[in-house]
Amino acid sequence: MQDTDARGNSPAFLRPQNGSSHRSSGYVPGRIAPLRPPPPSQSHAAAEFTSARQEARTRLPSLPVDQHRRQAEANRHKNTLICFAISSLSLFVALGIFLGIASKYAPDENCPDQNPRLKNWSPGKDPEKRVFIKKGDLFRLNSDATVHSIVIQDGGLLVFGDDKEGSKNITLRTRFILIKDGGMLHVGAEKCRYKSKATIILYGKSNEGADVPEFGKKFIGVGPEGTLELHGHQKLSWTLLSKTMYFSGLAYGHYTFKKNFSRGLNVRVIDQDTAEILEVLKFDTHEFSEDSLKLQNLLKNGSPGRIVAIAVGDSAAKNLLEETRVTIQNLLGSKFVRGLSYRQAWAFVGVIGGGNSSCNESVRNYENHSTGGKALAQKEFFTVDGQKFVVRAYSEWNDGVPISGFQVEAVGGVILNLLDDVSSWEPGDRIVVASTDYSMYQTEEFTLLPCPECSKRQVKVKENPQFPHVGEIIDGVDMRAEVGVLTRNILIKGETENTCYREKECQFFNYDTFGGHIKILKNFTSVHLSYVELKQMGQQQIGSYPVHFHLCGDVDEKGGYSVKTYLEGLSIHHCFSRCVTIHATNGLLIKDTIGYDTLGHCFFTEDGIEQRNTLFHNLGLVTKSGTLLPTDRNSSMCIGIRDKVYGSYVPVPATDCMAVSTFWISHPNNHLINNAAAGSQDAGIWYLFHRVATGDSHSLAIETKSELTPLGIFYNNRVHSNFKAGLFIDKGVKTTNASVDDPREYLCLDNNARFRPHQDADPEKPRVAALIDRLISFKNNDHGAWVRGGDILIQNSGFADNGIGLTFASDGSFPKDEGASQEVSESLFIGESKNYGFPGGQNKYAGTGGIENKTRTLPRNRTFPIRGFQIYDGPIHLTKCTFKNFVPTPDRFTSAVGFLMKNPWQMTPKNNISLVKFGPNVSLKAFFGKPGPWFEEGDLDGDKNSIFHDLDGSVTDYKDTYVGRMDNYLIQHPKCINITEWSGVVCSGTYAQVYVQTWNGQNLSMTIVRDEYPANPMVLRGINQRAVFQQYQPVVMLQKGYTIHWNGKAPNVTYLYLINFNKNDWIRVGLCYQPNTDFVIVLETFQRRSSALSSKVERYMPVSSMMELEKNQSDKKFYFDNSTGLLFLFLQAKYNRDGHSYCSSQGCERIKIVTKDSAKGISNCMAKAYPKHYREPTVIKRMPVKTTVPCTKCGTTQMVFTSDPHKNYLLVQINSSSKRELSGGQQAFISVNDTMLYFKDNGILIVVVDACIGTVLRHKLFSGVDIKHVDGYLKSGIPQRSIVLLSTRGDVAIPNNLSEALMSLGTAKPPYLQSNGSLAFLGFRGNFKPSWIKLFTGPAGHGLVQIEKYIPLQLEEYGCARAIKSRRKDLELLKKATQSH
Repeated sequence: MQDTDARGNSPAFLRPQNGSSHRSSGYVPGRIAPLRPPPPSQSHAAAEFTSARQEARTRLPSLPVDQHRRQAEANRHKNTLICFAISSLSLFVALGIFLGIASKYAPDENCPDQNPRLKNWSPGKDPEKRVFIKKGDLFRLNSDATVHSIVIQDGGLLVFGDDKEGSKNITLRTRFILIKDGGMLHVGAEKCRYKSKATIILYGKSNEGADVPEFGKKFIGVGPEGTLELHGHQKLSWTLLSKTMYFSGLAYGHYTFKKNFSRGLNVRVIDQDTAEILEVLKFDTHEFSEDSLKLQNLLKNGSPGRIVAIAVGDSAAKNLLEETRVTIQNLLGSKFVRGLSYRQAWAFVGVIGGGNSSCNESVRNYENHSTGGKALAQKEFFTVDGQKFVVRAYSEWNDGVPISGFQVEAVGGVILNLLDDVSSWEPGDRIVVASTDYSMYQTEEFTLLPCPECSKRQVKVKENPQFPHVGEIIDGVDMRAEVGVLTRNILIKGETENTCYREKECQFFNYDTFGGHIKILKNFTSVHLSYVELKQMGQQQIGSYPVHFHLCGDVDEKGGYSVKTYLEGLSIHHCFSRCVTIHATNGLLIKDTIGYDTLGHCFFTEDGIEQRNTLFHNLGLVTKSGTLLPTDRNSSMCIGIRDKVYGSYVPVPATDCMAVSTFWISHPNNHLINNAAAGSQDAGIWYLFHRVATGDSHSLAIETKSELTPLGIFYNNRVHSNFKAGLFIDKGVKTTNASVDDPREYLCLDNNARFRPHQDADPEKPRVAALIDRLISFKNNDHGAWVRGGDILIQNSGFADNGIGLTFASDGSFPKDEGASQEVSESLFIGESKNYGFPGGQNKYAGTGGIENKTRTLPRNRTFPIRGFQIYDGPIHLTKCTFKNFVPTPDRFTSAVGFLMKNPWQMTPKNNISLVKFGPNVSLKAFFGKPGPWFEEGDLDGDKNSIFHDLDGSVTDYKDTYVGRMDNYLIQHPKCINITEWSGVVCSGTYAQVYVQTWNGQNLSMTIVRDEYPANPMVLRGINQRAVFQQYQPVVMLQKGYTIHWNGKAPNVTYLYLINFNKNDWIRVGLCYQPNTDFVIVLETFQRRSSALSSKVERYMPVSSMMELEKNQSDKKFYFDNSTGLLFLFLQAKYNRDGHSYCSSQGCERIKIVTKDSAKGISNCMAKAYPKHYREPTVIKRMPVKTTVPCTKCGTTQMVFTSDPHKNYLLVQINSSSKRELSGGQQAFISVNDTMLYFKDNGILIVVVDACIGTVLRHKLFSGVDIKHVDGYLKSGIPQRSIVLLSTRGDVAIPNNLSEALMSLGTAKPPYLQSNGSLAFLGFRGNFKPSWIKLFTGPAGHGLVQIEKYIPLQLEEYGCARAIKSRRKDLELLKKATQSH
């Protein structure tokens, strides 16, 4: 198809050169040449000028000649001026009219659909029509169309029509759209966003028709020199809740009750402020008059304003006393109760003291075993928070069965309070609210309702929530749920079948997974997508994803693009294969994009060579398993898909698969800023390391160096509700095809890579520490974060409610690990927070726990030992961190610091902890495990050698001590202090490790004994009993003697490496051999990186006695004691160590022992060695004095860890205690940050805080007779822009007029306040109602009433005169990231 424009056939949009060369700097996507208006008409001005001149002439009188001449000259001059003025005025009027018309009808040069050269195009609805838009075809689509396919090429242009009102609704159905060779597709532009509704539906089944080469089926494809510009209406993509969204919309949930044969009056008493069910009662007034009196007393003693619902079950009239009926009539306003008869159905809802106007009731007469329907009473109310709810009661007889019941539920929609301005969201939009519990399946979708009463930070949803969604900062960690809008006015959708029809997928999915996809190839001209919705996209086959940049190379300025390629504000949901795939593509910006309910890795970097890509403020949630790669698969998929393994190999799900992640980052040189991974089957963010380029990039022979490359920017990301881990930094993928040697599938998960970043990715250059700055991690089942490699620093981070908060694992076991370090600082660890969770949504485990021992959801099961910080290998450094709420239960051990369980690997004494702070609710600061569930026997090598260095005594109160397992006597001396609760021991001393490597001694266990404690040997089984060589790594106290024994024949070759020995550090060892064994013993220096030995090898020479051996420890001598079978020698370091390296700067010093003994037997010399070589236990380094002074500099300096770190928050706490709580030692107070304000007497304490700067302006105690003046003070004594905190102490007579005063400070209605109850209130004086307003009340003696809240300061809505502009580090880093080429 071709259409030649009258002005010529050149394309309306200037095309820059292809992606392989420089882009024109003047190119702006969507921009067209301005239309020049025609010159203004002059006819109207000339007519007015003539008319004025003629009018002037008719008014001239007859005069003498001279006078006439002078008068004529004056008149001519005057007329000239008049004419000029009139003509000028006419000109301006005409020009104004023209400009008005021109401005109304002139096209906007930024709007692609207003190009005057476009021709309206209506292809109709012909599913067989194959459309080719070529050179000269400049089409505007203004109506619905269905075609087979569209190819746009050779300068052809297709634009979706639009108008200023956004009234068009255009749907295009096609099997595919291919854009190439100068072809262009535009729907809106960046500077002229599409206003109407545009839908592109990609249809077709997988078994219909042939694939298009490189693209497949059902796609929008962009080939070389193709342009795709899609720009929808701009709207906030996602934000956070600012107030908790309750289950069912009500703080205490909805209530439903239904029962048959519940004879009498069934009564419910309901709190009018919260909709809480206060009383569940039944009065059998049919049988017992006493029950009638009980009901009467209940109502007479009831609090005015309480809601009462009554429903008859069976019959209630026989013994319902007249005085009770009168009480119901007078107190509740019932008209029907006086006439209630036998088996009459009666339902009533009313208010105590409210009279007839506040009640609703219904009766149904009983006849022939039926009442012919329900007697239904219902009435609507509002909570003190403003939520509308309905109370229903019903009663009926149905076929001889009496039925009665009640309902309390939110109605009229539920209002959500949000962190940001969401005025761009519209009624009818679909939104998603993330889970804030362990299961991602508590994520919910809602539909927006019109809400004229909502502020710009509120929306109303149609559906009632099935789960609670936290909108609070709890215990200092930001747990506010993400809320994203899914609806966009540009929709690209894959049309799917009603059921699954492809056998391969149908074994795992019961729905069609063959959706549409967008694929972009290298050398495209321009691709920018913003505010587009992608639904039912992706296919369960390699290469077909919702958005796929395929082998595109550099797509930013480095690749010659004047405008960086980006995706912004996309909504990708209910899709079948990933969200965005970045495949061999660099420099892409993905911003404000949502990926929800998708299969397989969501934001996915594919081949391990993708670099410089920036992911900024994206949200991924409900990332489910898919079939494409082994790492996408769950357990059943892993075992069930075996077509690419070798032979009969059965994959192991835990090690080959089960790694599906919301952010799958296969090269560290990418940037993650402000992202949220809010629920994945396995991990939220996973960094892994491809040793070589994989997939399509493998043939390019590109060296990835991913293990050595410094980490890109990682700032302010949040991870929660993931099953395996929030953040995972570890592992790689298998980079060879399945074979007889390794039958596993290509690209399965592999333990072959370790992250060790160096400058310029050069291992000979200095290490560059990877920085994880501001990670929020909560409610992850296994790990908040698992981090392996080094050097790695984590700082400014918050961990809460994870199975294990943070695990540091080293680069790997010696000798592979070079001695990298890991550090966490300025961070907060919460064991079990006040986010108690909620059952359902595949949450599997629940039990009691936390400081209040309440029922809560749990990360694993009731016995799983929760740990805040877990040590594995090392060296690690934990400093300036705070731990709170680690309270064991009878079912489980919960500790602040713990160790990897069932650990066969090394543990270094260089693990150190300093400047840590433990809150009052930390019962176990550290725990070394006990035999039993999860720990099993605790008898693996790493378990036994668990240890850390308490540098400053902030853990143990003993400065510069080491903490190890209580049964480890290799590290002890007589003055060590046992801490039985920890299963630990605290010792002074200096410590190192000996790495024992043995050859020709497989399956041996090694026993090592300290000469001072022969009765307490340590048996080490080695790391891998089936390896070619075996390795053991005991931690030893220096300057001591040890003997080593075996449970079989001693190895023929043994290496003893000096690990973490500083210069001149030493121990003496005796190794057990058969008598008369010959030895060759040498000292070598081993360079691990090159696997080379130094040229200098020193040989050990024998001496004849122990005395001679001990004369000089540094001499290269050994002594073999034939009487005991022990070979003695000293291990003493010659060189200094650098940094965290295990070995010296010269290399790893090791002693090699080779024997030629062929004798058999067990080389265990313990019976002969002791007591001959026993030494009396001695203390080399004295134990320090116990510290009694609290550490003032310990713990994090930060009070709160949020996802908006540029904002300041104020921590306020309100404790209100009645007389009973006070007698139990529970104090009443108000605190503002660290400022505590206590009561001097019983009464009401009010504290006023400046909402702009957070300082306490005033505080006042009202006690005794002054209490009656509280309401006046609250109404007139509080300045604008003030936070108001109110607490009570003792049994205070609350004045009646206080309710009105609280309403003026933010409650939705005057609350009911009990006269002698406790009250805690948080309000605001100003022209704005913040979401953080809180009111808690309680009857006297019913427990402590508490509020803890983090309040944002300096909000614009408060009316602060000068809102302080905080530094936006995230935006600075975004700028840095996008200019990093």
